[in-house]
Amino acid sequence: MEEKKKIQLTDFLPTTKKECELRGWDELDIILFSGDAYVDHPSFGAAVVGRTLEAAGYRVAIVPQPDWHGDFRDFKKLGRPRLYFGIAPGCMDSMVNKYTANRRLRSEDAYSPDGRHDCRPEYPTIVYTQILKKLYPDVPVVLGGIEASMRRVTHYDYWQDRLRPCILCDSGADLIVYGMGEKPIIRIAEELERGIPVADIHDIPQTVYLARKSRVEGSISNEDIVLHSHEECLRNKRAQAENFRHVEEESNKMHAQRILQAVGDRYVVVNPPYPPMTTEELDASFDLPYTRLPHPKYKNKRIPAYEMIKFSVNIHRGCFGGCAFCTISAHQGKFITCRSKENILREVRKVIQMEGFKGYLSDLGGPSANMYGMGGRNKKACEKCKRPSCIHPQICPNLNTDHSKLLDLYHAVDALPGIKKSFIGSGVRYDLLLHRSQDEKSNVAAREYMRELICRHVSGRLKVAPEHTNERVLNFMRKPSFRLFEEFKRAFDRINREEQLHQQIIPYFISSHPACREEDMAELAVATKQLDFQLEQVQDFTPTPMTISTETWYTGYDPYTLEPIFSAKTPREKLAQRMFFFWYKPEERRNIEHELRRIGRTDLISKLYGFAPGKHKGGKKK
Repeated sequence: MEEKKKIQLTDFLPTTKKECELRGWDELDIILFSGDAYVDHPSFGAAVVGRTLEAAGYRVAIVPQPDWHGDFRDFKKLGRPRLYFGIAPGCMDSMVNKYTANRRLRSEDAYSPDGRHDCRPEYPTIVYTQILKKLYPDVPVVLGGIEASMRRVTHYDYWQDRLRPCILCDSGADLIVYGMGEKPIIRIAEELERGIPVADIHDIPQTVYLARKSRVEGSISNEDIVLHSHEECLRNKRAQAENFRHVEEESNKMHAQRILQAVGDRYVVVNPPYPPMTTEELDASFDLPYTRLPHPKYKNKRIPAYEMIKFSVNIHRGCFGGCAFCTISAHQGKFITCRSKENILREVRKVIQMEGFKGYLSDLGGPSANMYGMGGRNKKACEKCKRPSCIHPQICPNLNTDHSKLLDLYHAVDALPGIKKSFIGSGVRYDLLLHRSQDEKSNVAAREYMRELICRHVSGRLKVAPEHTNERVLNFMRKPSFRLFEEFKRAFDRINREEQLHQQIIPYFISSHPACREEDMAELAVATKQLDFQLEQVQDFTPTPMTISTETWYTGYDPYTLEPIFSAKTPREKLAQRMFFFWYKPEERRNIEHELRRIGRTDLISKLYGFAPGKHKGGKKK
């Protein structure tokens, strides 16, 4: 086994003036301000952006979690960059990271040392930019990350309970890079390097800028999609719903159109994205010289998100599930880009060398566990497609669902010296496993994958996300029929019996999602009880910016059909739905029985309480 290399401070991107001096730098090209702690790992956006710029020859520093109070010394300590400031607000939206669906403070901030809550402001994109523009008004500020990406046009903000315009308006920044930003950040640096003013950088794909109508690049044409103005959306919720269909469709097209939206006397211009990265490009990104460690400044401090992923490996980008409540398709898109097997094995070998690694990979997955190697057979058909999901309402006949490449990857990883077991911690799409393809080879591989997954890659519990039991609600969520979950559970239980295993399925469910009513939750309680589950992995729907579910929740309309859709909104309505998850708790019985009588479903009382509830095995979280 090769000798472990001792990590030096200069192996990290610099975070202080002293660290810049250790590299012999007296000037920086780009300074990134991060809302997260600096973890030099390919799962953390600021590290990816910094390493990408470094590889292109730029001098880059990261200021993680600057103090935004007082004299702003953290914003001054590295001085003025030669090209631009970049804002990387965090791997999670700052408000989702801080608050629950009930707007209560979460127990910890997973991306801060020791889980502290006081290391970042709310909306760091806006706060950091306004400070930088006050201190250095002539230096360009470029926004990136999930917070800006999901706020690139008018969007509903759940925590403020109002529509907000494009985040460029609220922050005063110059450009947004949306989605996975390796390509546009390099182009922006190159344009500024050539002396082009940031106010004239209007032609880079996957960027957003604000301009008066006369300054819109190439003028507004019939090829552009012009959304209802921000002001019209404030007046008319239906206009906001209509807008969002276009936003989602263009996020999931191979050849998207430019989107424009008037805000006051200016236009927000959303340039179409770059094509998905190639395998070679993605490999190059993961091959950058990450230490895979938190910066030494965090010595003896726990960063919860890092602890969760330190021994895991991400194998692809993109997700073609298109779930209505998920932001992945709006950020990464539906087209899968896979890393090569050789590239993944290189990273696994690095993990094997890490201090504290005992032979167990916590996850060999991605946005979804089992989409590696999948995509459209006929690429020309994909180039014309604008469906947000390749597997809903049914699996596209053009989609190759063969699990063979994934099985081959698992076998290669498990054969490495130093690997005892690789677990799959990402969510598994059981509808892909149960799909009957016209290609018998794919069907054989799916059966083989299911058995191998259950027998060799589950750490006692397998996470899956049926999300609901009601067909109408599931259809609106863009999730498969609950009958498929029941079929998958039967297969799971059968394989466990055959292999003499004692494993559990841990199902995830959501209450108060648009289109869901109390009666649907009551029926969910009965259906899951009949499957012998006591649910604990549950959540109340949280409206997050720029998802179909959120825009429906706010506007009351389905953006695709413009039909009215009910959503539980008041605390009472939401609590009435949520309590059905916990029908088995004695303290909930009285309220549940009262609610079932109130909604005229007394027939369900006997199904829930016809006998004294016994001990239920599946799904009980210890």
